[in-house]
Amino acid sequence: MFQHDRTVSAFAQVRNREDLARLGTATGILRRMSDASDHLVPVSEFAAARERLVGRVVRTPLLTSSTAARWVQAASGVRLADDTLYLKAEHLQTTGSFKARGTTNRIATLSPEAHARGAITMSAGNAGQAYAHAGRASGVAVTVVMPAGAVASKVAACRGYGARVILHGDHVGEGFAELERIRDAEGLTLVHPFDDPMVIAGNGTVGSEILEDLPDVDVVVVGIGGGGLISGVAAAIREARPSVRVYGVEPATSDAMSQAMTAGEIVTIQPRSVADGLGAPFAGVWTLAMARHYLEGIVLLDDATILAGLRFAIERMKQVVEPAGAAAVAAVLAGRIPIRAGERVAVVLSGGNVAVDQLGELIAAAGALPGSGL
Repeated sequence: MFQHDRTVSAFAQVRNREDLARLGTATGILRRMSDASDHLVPVSEFAAARERLVGRVVRTPLLTSSTAARWVQAASGVRLADDTLYLKAEHLQTTGSFKARGTTNRIATLSPEAHARGAITMSAGNAGQAYAHAGRASGVAVTVVMPAGAVASKVAACRGYGARVILHGDHVGEGFAELERIRDAEGLTLVHPFDDPMVIAGNGTVGSEILEDLPDVDVVVVGIGGGGLISGVAAAIREARPSVRVYGVEPATSDAMSQAMTAGEIVTIQPRSVADGLGAPFAGVWTLAMARHYLEGIVLLDDATILAGLRFAIERMKQVVEPAGAAAVAAVLAGRIPIRAGERVAVVLSGGNVAVDQLGELIAAAGALPGSGL
């Protein structure tokens, strides 16, 4: 049963409902949720994605932390199974985030004509890098439209992976207008950053690997932006083991999925959070349907708590993650996820593309966690 605990990136700047309507009618990216049951990715696609991605992406390790387990007990009074918290290290994935999985699967399933003509996407960073890498590996020319104010290091990374980068507009509506113009002029195929069944199926391999490494897992926690990761992870896990509870984590000020779940349809928001990787301006048609079907609940965190998770990862685990990548572990360490005594819990460290020159500032802004005095 779904539960909702209610406690800017440049890409996320949708100015008004007219922007959202434009995206829906002009590009076909968004549709209303009148037919949600038609937007559940078939289980067979997850198995196909696993086979397709062998040798193309990294099978990331499942890290362990006994210190994290002690902090969880300090926060909630609950002792975890094995006195251990398990952490799926997607920050060590190719291009620095889980997105290499979904984008590689999407590029691999392009038609021969689309493969020859090339693909185009919209991104503030991680998805653009992942599509650029996947395109280069498969011989597909990729164009990434990014906002004019995109982080310079992310622009450079996209170009470094071989993408043509177009910097245009101050908000997502302007960016998509330019994307449409280029797509139509050059006959390119639009590949969505998160709301696509092949992207979701590719991301689901994270969940399949968690089950392989930790078959008795009880609870899995994943950060939510547009929902492409948690949709795939939750489906892959719960179709194999329906008893597993999957919780999502959103920034309190970037809660597109929570609002969509409440409204029963896509809602446009103005995300503003230090976790820019979770700053989607809307959930997707596919991801909303999948979340409604598979998720146990969503927890909202403030930025200081998210940064406390980042600080823990760096100081106690020696793992450099971005704020978005730290959201899931932060929620568990803060005692915000319903966990029963003796349960096995895994979180996904979804990305590590943090601006290193800002690490000191981010750590300084971190809040305190209940276990920090241990």
